[in-house]
Amino acid sequence: MSELAAGCEIIAEAGVNHDGDEAEALRLVAAAARAGADTVKFQTFDPDELATAAAPTAAYQADAGEGARQAEMLRRLSLPLSAWRHIAREAERSGIRFLSTPFDAASARFLIEETGMDRIKVGSGELSNLPLLLDLARLGRPLLLSTGMATLQDVCDALGTVAFARLAETGERPSLAAVRDAFSAPEAKAVFAGTVVMQCVTAYPAPHDQANLRVLDTYAALGVTPGYSDHTLGTDTALAAIARGARVVEKHLTLDRTRPGPDHKASLEPDEMATLVTGARRVSQMLGTDQKAPAAAEMENMAVARRGLVATRDIRAGDTFSSDTIAPRRAGGGAAPARLWDLIGQRADRDYRPGDWIEG
Repeated sequence: MSELAAGCEIIAEAGVNHDGDEAEALRLVAAAARAGADTVKFQTFDPDELATAAAPTAAYQADAGEGARQAEMLRRLSLPLSAWRHIAREAERSGIRFLSTPFDAASARFLIEETGMDRIKVGSGELSNLPLLLDLARLGRPLLLSTGMATLQDVCDALGTVAFARLAETGERPSLAAVRDAFSAPEAKAVFAGTVVMQCVTAYPAPHDQANLRVLDTYAALGVTPGYSDHTLGTDTALAAIARGARVVEKHLTLDRTRPGPDHKASLEPDEMATLVTGARRVSQMLGTDQKAPAAAEMENMAVARRGLVATRDIRAGDTFSSDTIAPRRAGGGAAPARLWDLIGQRADRDYRPGDWIEG
């Protein structure tokens, strides 16, 4: 996509902030589009497949009024599959890309076949679920991997699984040893180049001092596209991540941060998302290139701010230049100051008055 090639893609993570209401999901699509985000993202899951009846909620989820059991929360926050067709169509009409994180292979296939979703986002909780990751990678779509709660070895194993899915011979049996071999294969570099790996801290909200944005450098060194999934409050960390090299940034979006629910509190409201988008575009422009050269805006000031060699007293043709007769001054022209060393001891080929430029 053009933004990913030119700057940073901003994903408005609507997630489950629709609270199980399709109409609210459509309003989130509209809000993300108005804010200028490139992509709006949700989560698609089968509650019965994702968690057991006894699985507990996280403390932040329980504090948000979700009770003690994940299954109850997930059922409340799920949408029927038919809703995703409507949501994806609304995103297309609104001029924003649609994305939804699948939590099982069946949901991923549905999203690809029924909504035309062209990428797959893998949530942090599924990064270590290598069997699912293998199934997702085999669907042949580019992957975005969030890495909350992970070690670098976890990340490498996930990338190795993606490489194994794309490179292994048909019928080759997967194993942890096989995916680690695939990670090290020379051919894996091409697979990594098409994969986004996103630094993330799975806490809601995440402490700013634990964002660890230098991990983006580590990911870039792996040959992947580095990104950042931000759960901190405000927009500072996301903008810092862009300055650090993130090419994709994901930030939760809600229509009302005071609503009960697991993710509202750590989300941006629409006007804040618009501020993030504006800031992201500005930071992306600030980065420029890695080539050091005078900027266009400063070209006209070079002659004013830089010194050139000038005569400091009358010089007759044939006189020998010395440090007493020529020196660097701001004069709007003249040879570069470094030429002083070469010119001292040479003879003038014409007359000079004080302030005349010494060319050559």
